[in-house]
Order: sequence, then structure tokens, then C-alpha cells
Amino acid sequence: MGIDQTLGLLTGIAFGFLLQKGRVLRFGKQVGAMLFKDMTIFKFMLSAIVVGMFGILILADQGIITQSHKPMNVGAIVVGGILFGIGWAVMGFCPGTAVGAVGEGRWHAIFGIIGMLIGAAVYAQLYPFFKATVLSWADFGKISLPQVLGVSPWIVAIGFTLITLVMFKFFEKKGL
Repeated sequence: MGIDQTLGLLTGIAFGFLLQKGRVLRFGKQVGAMLFKDMTIFKFMLSAIVVGMFGILILADQGIITQSHKPMNVGAIVVGGILFGIGWAVMGFCPGTAVGAVGEGRWHAIFGIIGMLIGAAVYAQLYPFFKATVLSWADFGKISLPQVLGVSPWIVAIGFTLITLVMFKFFEKKGL
């Protein structure tokens, strides 16, 4: 196993540990998130996004990594989001929490993981069809929010962080 794979494995283990310690693997937390009655999962995800965003920007500024965006394809985002939401609602897990739940010994989550793998295989087989249909809807190419706004990525990161902090304050005030 190379250093990249080792670092990926260690990062995944750390992330799984944090998922478990944050109790976001609990069914009640999942349902609470879907009903907007418990914002624990959203706070966890937003925290991870903020940390990751600054980490990526620092690594890119240092020349350690090169950013490569996926194309902004509205069709793929809408269809993918719908499928993700249906899967989360039916199973009570997103991909990360499903793996974490199996790690906790809740074996019923393995059905969600099997479903994800089957879905990925079906997508791979039907890719030519999707490329000619869904993936051709409103394809804006490889753009980023800072490019669209004409500002530094750091401005977007700081703005997103401030919005996140305001949301956290609101969630805490409402007891969410």
C-alpha cells in the first residue's frame, strides 16, 4: 500500500471515529435531520466542509495540490441529489454514515452499501445513455463559485464560514 492509500485509510478511520463520537450515525439523528428537528448532522457536515475548504485552499496556495473541478452539470446534480435523498430517506443513512454504522456492528446498513455498489455498476453500464441525456442538460463546464463571482476563493471561504457560524448560532438558539 502506497503513502496515498495509507493516508486515505487513516483519514477515513479518523472521519469514521468522528462520525461515531458526534453520534451522527444514530438513526434518531438521521430522522431528526430529515425532519429539520435536529441539526447535529448539518452542523457536523458544515464543520467538515469549512475545515476541508480551508485545508484545500492552503494546500493549493502552497502548490502541494492542484484543484480540478468537476463540470457544473445541472442535470447530473438534480438527478444525483434526488437519488441521494431517496436513498437517505429509505435507508436512514448517507454513504459515509452507512459505512460507519456497519463499523459499529449495525449490519442492516450493509444493504444500503450493497445498493450503492449496485447503483454504481448500473450507472457505469448506462453511462453512454446518461451522457447523451442527463449529462448534457445545462452543462456549464468546469466553473467555480469564485470564478462566477469574480472574487478570490478566500473571500468565498470566509463568507461561507461566516454564514455557517450564523447558522450555528441560530440552531443553538432554537435548540436544534
